[in-house]
Amino acid sequence: MSSNELREMKTQPEIAEKQTSITEVKGNTNHKKRNKVRWFILFLICLVTAINYIDRAIISLAAPAIQGDLRIDPAMMGIIFSAFGWSYTFAMLFSGYFLDKFGPRKVYTVSVIIWSACTFLIGTAKNVTSLIIYRLGLGAGESPSIPTNAWCVAEWFPKKERATAVGVYTGTQYIGLAFLTPVLTWIIVTFGWQTLFYGAGIIGFIIAIAWHTFYRNPKEHKTVTQEELDYIAAGGGMLGSEEKQPFSWRRIGQLLKHRQIWGMFIGQFSIMTTLFFFMTWFPTYLIEEKGLSMLNTGLYAAIPYMVAIVGTLIGGRCSDWMVSRGYSTGLARKLPIIAGLLLSCAVIGGNFTNSPNLVITFMSIAFLGQGIASTVTGALLSDIAPRGMVGITGSSLYFVANIGGTLSPLIIGFIVSATGSFTPALAFVSVVALIGTLSYIFVIGKVKRIELPES
Repeated sequence: MSSNELREMKTQPEIAEKQTSITEVKGNTNHKKRNKVRWFILFLICLVTAINYIDRAIISLAAPAIQGDLRIDPAMMGIIFSAFGWSYTFAMLFSGYFLDKFGPRKVYTVSVIIWSACTFLIGTAKNVTSLIIYRLGLGAGESPSIPTNAWCVAEWFPKKERATAVGVYTGTQYIGLAFLTPVLTWIIVTFGWQTLFYGAGIIGFIIAIAWHTFYRNPKEHKTVTQEELDYIAAGGGMLGSEEKQPFSWRRIGQLLKHRQIWGMFIGQFSIMTTLFFFMTWFPTYLIEEKGLSMLNTGLYAAIPYMVAIVGTLIGGRCSDWMVSRGYSTGLARKLPIIAGLLLSCAVIGGNFTNSPNLVITFMSIAFLGQGIASTVTGALLSDIAPRGMVGITGSSLYFVANIGGTLSPLIIGFIVSATGSFTPALAFVSVVALIGTLSYIFVIGKVKRIELPES
C-alpha cells in the first residue's frame, strides 16, 4: 500500500467527522431560525398598529364628504379633528399606569375593542356633537398604543434590534393609507363615507381577538426557546420578568428632572405636529388649496404615505447599524432623528408651487423625515426609560408630545378659516419641526438609561 493511500485512509475519518460537525451546526442554525418568536410578536404589533392608524386617519379622507353632508366649516372640522387628540392626550396620563399594572396583553385587548367600537359608531354620526363624542372615545381607546408598543419591543428585542423593530411597526402606521388610499376614496365616492368606518371597526374587533389569543411576554410564551431567551437577555431585553415600579407622582417628578426627558418632549411634540397634519388636513389641502378632485387626491395622497414607510425602515435600520458598529447610543439614536426633523421642514415647499407633482414631492420629503424621526424616537425611549418604568415614561412622553397632535389640526383649522389659505398653516408646521431639531441638538444631552433613587 502506498504512502498516499495510507494518508487518505487516515484523513477520511477526520473529513467525515468534520462533515458531520458542519451538518450539526447547520441543523442547529436552522433550528434557531425556526424559533425566532420575537419576529412573530412583531407581526402582531404591526397588525394592531396598522388598524390603529387607519381608524384614526380615515376621517382625513372622508372629511370633504363629511363637511358637505353635515355642513361643517373648516374651523369646526378642525375641532372635530382635534377631539381625538384631547382624549388621547388626557388618557395617556393613565395608560402607563394600567400598562405597568396589567401588562400589554390585557391592556391592548381592551384598548382595541374600545377604539374599534368608536370607529364603527363614527359611521352612524348624524351631527357635529356625535362626531366629537365618538372621536373622543376613539382617542381614549387608542391612548395606550405607543407606550404598549415600546413596552413590547423592550421585552422582546435586544438593543441592537430595537430601532429596526420600531421601524417595522412604525412603517405599518402608514401601510393602510399608502396602499389603500385610492381604494378608500373610491369607496367614499361609490358607497358613501360611512362604509369606511363600519369596515374598519369590524376588522379591529377581529384583530383584538388575535392579539389576546397569541401575545405573551417572553417568559410566558410556550414556543420560545431558551436560546432565544438568552439572546434577548444578553442584548438587554426585559423578558417580562422585571419588577414593576409602583406609580407615584414623586417618581414622575424625579423623572422630569432629567433633561433627556424634556428634550424628547419638545422633539416628539414637533414630530406629532407634522404627523397630524398628514393624518387630518392633508387630503383637504390637496382638494381645496391645490384643486385636485377626490379620486386624484386618493392617488396623489398615497405617495407620501409610501415614502413614509421607507423612512421608518431607513431610520430604524441605520440606527441599529450604527449601534452594531460600535457608535455611541447617543449618536446612533439622535442623528437620524435630527435628520428626519430637518427633512420635515420641507412641508413649507408646498407654498411655492401649484404643480401637483412638485407639491407631492415636497410633502413626500417631509413625510419621509417624519417617518425617520418617529421610528428612532421609540428606540430611544426604550434606551433611556428607567427599569420597570417603560409604561409610565412612555405615557408621560406621549402625553406632552400629543399636545402637538391635539393642537396641530385645531390651529390649522382656525388659520385656514381666518385666512382662507393653507400657506401660513404650512409655515406653522415647518417652524415647529425646526424647533424639534434644535431640541435634539441642544437640549437632550447624553443618551443613557435614567437611574432614579430608590423609593
